[in-house]
Amino acid sequence: MKQTAFITGATSGIGQATARLFAQNGIDVVITGRRQERLDALEEELSKLVKVTALNFDVRDRAAVFAAVDSLSDGWKNSINILVNNAGDAHGLASFQDADLDDFDAMIDGNVKGLLYVSKAVLPLLLKNGNGHIVNLGSIAGKQVYPKGNVYNASKFAVDAISQAMRMDLLQEGIKVTEIEPGLVETEFSLVRFKGDQEKSDETYAGLEALTAEDIADAIYYAISRPEHVQVAEMMVLPKAQASTRDYKRD
Repeated sequence: MKQTAFITGATSGIGQATARLFAQNGIDVVITGRRQERLDALEEELSKLVKVTALNFDVRDRAAVFAAVDSLSDGWKNSINILVNNAGDAHGLASFQDADLDDFDAMIDGNVKGLLYVSKAVLPLLLKNGNGHIVNLGSIAGKQVYPKGNVYNASKFAVDAISQAMRMDLLQEGIKVTEIEPGLVETEFSLVRFKGDQEKSDETYAGLEALTAEDIADAIYYAISRPEHVQVAEMMVLPKAQASTRDYKRD
């Protein structure tokens, strides 16, 4: 059966790598993100392989999410059977007492509410088209709290709980739900967390070989390419040099 995927946060990192891998394997893609120039470049690149359309919106904006999904042509609406909820960020790394409330809002709005908005907007299409699959990007941080992780941890614990609840609620509808839980992945993640401080970002990955966005895209593709009767419920993927949120082997 022909597959079509709706991918959030496709302008960089894991989302972009997933869109590329899907396209390389013949999966049509709806790529979404906030940076129009990056969307345009990726659309041009992938359109050489598959059908592609791009939607520019912020997952934190509920009205924009629903308007963007509604703007899709009937052809796209009638073909989407995969949703990859990838968009989300960490903001700041401070003890709870010193943390910025704006950072708290950004993480809850993007990592939790954004996932909910997109899922509610796209799910009716999956239900109508049948044999749908939702992939939520969680984190090892959604299984193990670490110092100064506080609300980022909370947002990813929420993704874990939402994913489990979705799997139960959608069981009778025939929708698969997978949660992918990466460990340390070298993307723009830390640069965003440290608000553009390249030196602090580089320290996160110093002395070890972190995962790449492509490693996690491989995990996502593995999950969505299993036989119809197989559901990958959860997959935690860590670099060899990481054992937990706090345990690393650095050179």
